Amino acid sequence: MRHSRRQNDKPDERRVAAGRGGVRVWRQMSRPGGEQLDLLIIGAGPAGLSAADAAARSGLDYLVIEKGIIADTIYRYPVGRTVFSTPEELELREKSLRPCRDKPTREELLTHYVRFALEQNLRIRTEEGAEAIDRVGDATGNFLVRTARAEYRASRVLVATGAMAYPRRLNVAGEDLPKVGHRFVEAYPYVRKDALVVGGGNSAAEAALFLSEEGARTTLAIWRADWEQRDPKMNAIKHWVRTPLEREIEEGRLQLCFFTDITAITAREVRLRTEDGALRTIPNDAVFILIGADADHTLLSRAGVEFTTAGLAQVPVYDPDTYETNVPGLYVAGHFTHAPHIKQAIAVPRHIIPLIVHSLRATV
Repeated sequence: MRHSRRQNDKPDERRVAAGRGGVRVWRQMSRPGGEQLDLLIIGAGPAGLSAADAAARSGLDYLVIEKGIIADTIYRYPVGRTVFSTPEELELREKSLRPCRDKPTREELLTHYVRFALEQNLRIRTEEGAEAIDRVGDATGNFLVRTARAEYRASRVLVATGAMAYPRRLNVAGEDLPKVGHRFVEAYPYVRKDALVVGGGNSAAEAALFLSEEGARTTLAIWRADWEQRDPKMNAIKHWVRTPLEREIEEGRLQLCFFTDITAITAREVRLRTEDGALRTIPNDAVFILIGADADHTLLSRAGVEFTTAGLAQVPVYDPDTYETNVPGLYVAGHFTHAPHIKQAIAVPRHIIPLIVHSLRATV
């Protein structure tokens, strides 16, 4: 560890700051045999930013690499979306997130995370994804992480890459048509068009609400059990989405369809089976299949990390106290763990970074 290096110290010749879109990007020129980082963090979402901040405060020589942009998952939220959590659950410093309303919008939260990275001068390389994590030798730690641009040596690695890499599919005929999307961005291109949203969670409900409010002829295809679910812990539709959604239904602008499965998607129609077993064909110009997403576990799996099943997802095996995986020196945090909420994703690195510091001191 290099405890004498302060957060705002000027980088040495192997670490050059470069501006990209207003974000300070740190270019780590380490090669095999070169300077070794204390910690390499993969992912610059809430968990990665929290880890970087904790690492900087602890005096670790760290670097963050991110295949997209800072807070990339938040960036992919629908335009204008109100985030489901309170500022206290989302902010990286107490009282630092001040939205105009009770809950922040996508844009307010993005600004908060980007400004935090800038103001804290966090060492982040965006648009650089990790391609492989290899152990070097038999000792705990000592990794070589390869990207398309560089190779990085690090004593410890923390993977915080989120869980939205692969949208789940229905695997039905026509799902690959251009009109079918697995991500909703905004409603305006679909005014006066026939839109179908498939899904039972908040993302699907919110997309249906946005489409209906902005003039699309919208149908929400949902499983009855999801519609009748009221337990917030079971991913029930949030009340501030359900209330206006029910109003759209009552006033006839939004159609609710309880279904069991989609049988086919064609250029102009969608065929589905309703809960009573009847086949129904509805006119259609656009389909949004919003039934969840899964993490990309390729990086961790190839590094030797073991996985277990949790509901519909695969979760890495890790020590619940340290978040260290079965690969010594390789840690995980964020949405693809058993602590998926953003509040937890921010809190967990603050717990495990001191443990990493202790483990590094023990090896000196």
